[in-house]
Amino acid sequence: MSEPVPAAHVETRATYFCLDLEANGPVPGLYDMVSVGVVAVVPDDAGHLALGASLYLEIQPQAPRFSASAAAIHGLDQDRLKREGLPRRDAALQLAEWVRAQTRPGTEPVFVGHNAPFDWSFISWTYAAEDLDNPFGYKALCTKALSGGVLGLHWLDTNKEILSERLGLPAEDLGQKHRADYDAAYQARILLALLDHQARTAR
Repeated sequence: MSEPVPAAHVETRATYFCLDLEANGPVPGLYDMVSVGVVAVVPDDAGHLALGASLYLEIQPQAPRFSASAAAIHGLDQDRLKREGLPRRDAALQLAEWVRAQTRPGTEPVFVGHNAPFDWSFISWTYAAEDLDNPFGYKALCTKALSGGVLGLHWLDTNKEILSERLGLPAEDLGQKHRADYDAAYQARILLALLDHQARTAR
């Protein structure tokens, strides 16, 4: 692990999983989730949070609809995904096992997304479609909503560009943006900074 949060925030109940995914359209079922990146944000023995392990998966497309404009955002080659991607069920099982392995004993896994309703809908639907237990339960934490409360921002001002400026983070690397593993790692840094800011201002 690296980049521990200063002692302002102490976490004893949760292991956070910052997750980002890329999809071939706006809703699950009709459109495919084609990649998933996730970074664990794990408390150490003193409860200070740090970036932990990461996971990246690519998934075979199989849904009935395809949006070329959505696929252009992530740029993943559909033919390569069909050849090399994981079957959806295998990806769901691998993610669930990884989450179990990374969850610190005595804590609960917490799904974190930046605009969590979008990412959560695909993950939740996938586990339901495969008749598998969702490793995150039924709840998700949205860093856009969290930043609105912590920083006093309007919902429309909770994008990463504004958050990086307000939280003193380096700007996103536009050459890697919309790759799920990169976006998950950047979102993990946003979460760390928000939790630290929240703890310091609550004193």
